[in-house]
Amino acid sequence: MTLHNWIDELMDALDIEVEMDAGLVLDVARAAAHQVQRPAAPVSTFLLGYAAALAGGKAETVEELAGRVVALADRWEGGDGATTS
Repeated sequence: MTLHNWIDELMDALDIEVEMDAGLVLDVARAAAHQVQRPAAPVSTFLLGYAAALAGGKAETVEELAGRVVALADRWEGGDGATTS
């Protein structure tokens, strides 16, 4: 099973139909996992989805919100991916 198949099956199981950029979501998860800590990845993607839904879910809104998450993760100090001085 591919990721695309999983996403299709998951949307069916959740009874939703939405256009999504899986690469964007994975970028958010990667930034949170590497710059903050691994458990931040699923929490961050959930909160991104929640915020996107509250804001109407348009693709450009999701991209803007995802950019905020990645920027915050990039600034985060003390995470798994942070360098120490």
